[in-house]
Amino acid sequence: MSSLLGQLLEAQRRFQLMLLAKAGVIGVGLGYRDFKGERTDELCLVALVEEKKPVETLRREDLVPRDLEGIKTDVLETGPIRAQNIGPRDRWRPLIPGGVSIGHYKVTAGTLGVLVRDKVTGEPLLLSNNHVLANSNDALIGDPILQPAALDRGLNPADVVARLERFRELRYVGDPVVPPPVSPPPPPPPPLPHDPLPIPDPNPNPNPNPGTGTPPRSSGCDIADLVATFGNVLARLNGSEKRLAVQSATAEAAPLLNTTGPTTVEAQMAIPDNSVDCALARPINPAMFSSDIRNIGRITGTRLPALGMRVRKTGRTTDTTEGVVNLVNATVDVGYSTARGPRTARFVGQVIASGMSQGGDSGSLIVMSGSQIAVGLLFAGSGVSTIFTPIDRVLDEMNIMF
Repeated sequence: MSSLLGQLLEAQRRFQLMLLAKAGVIGVGLGYRDFKGERTDELCLVALVEEKKPVETLRREDLVPRDLEGIKTDVLETGPIRAQNIGPRDRWRPLIPGGVSIGHYKVTAGTLGVLVRDKVTGEPLLLSNNHVLANSNDALIGDPILQPAALDRGLNPADVVARLERFRELRYVGDPVVPPPVSPPPPPPPPLPHDPLPIPDPNPNPNPNPGTGTPPRSSGCDIADLVATFGNVLARLNGSEKRLAVQSATAEAAPLLNTTGPTTVEAQMAIPDNSVDCALARPINPAMFSSDIRNIGRITGTRLPALGMRVRKTGRTTDTTEGVVNLVNATVDVGYSTARGPRTARFVGQVIASGMSQGGDSGSLIVMSGSQIAVGLLFAGSGVSTIFTPIDRVLDEMNIMF
């Protein structure tokens, strides 16, 4: 042991309690002296403080001397020091931040994204996914929400912290496609005085004899109905969930005769789209929840995700990780476990980032790296990819704000 190090250890033994008695000092150690933000090669006795304060604001007796009997001293700001044995899967009390385990009482586990507010009422609500808070559509409004989730030893009713408030229903492959509303055609204008009057048919025959002359031509809709029915019978015999759907009265019959399932354009057209996987829960006691996200802080705004953007998240399973946006405006099929077994839902307008999540991270808020700017809501992924929805779409769909 060098003589200097021995002198430092002896100085620490002699002066440590005296330093710890000064207001704001929370620790003492040996280290290199800092000079104007740069580390020097000079060993010294270091006093640890949560926050450095201007000398003029301190009492004389609370000042750390520049040296103690020839031993140099320094002051190191550490910020608040807390035990970190509690992780994202644990039971958080008395304050619950975003980025920790949560879930519907029948769901294994997911992640609490963030505390939001209803745009109309201003009440605080918890944001996560449908499949985290609403059990992939298989939940009832008012169902209990646990923190931590059931997989992380959350108990019902001991760990009920919220109730399901509302959710966007997921639409799966095989569910009917809801067509957009069609406005009726406007009525024909009344004839003008100089317009010729219609000539009546001298031989009206509303029920022509099908055995004579040219039979009436079937409409495109009739043919499509027939082919779709035939295709659906074959699909049922083959055990397929996918069904053909009539798209319009002018659909051609020939392409519909291809009944090979999802490889046909028509079968793809029959798959309903989803734009979000999200749900909200109402806290039983809003004071239990923090607006901060673990290791990220409080959200200060939103931004559209862009190619190459570096992003981060804090989730129940992989904690805080970073990735990069690889695809935007993506259409992707996502597998779900439901009460009726495995199902698939198609999503449009999504963002695909590099692998930065695992199962249980669903519901995490995606934030631009190095900031508190939210860009998305994570809901799916694989070993190499993470899928999230642009956050502004989620806020609009659920009528919420930060």
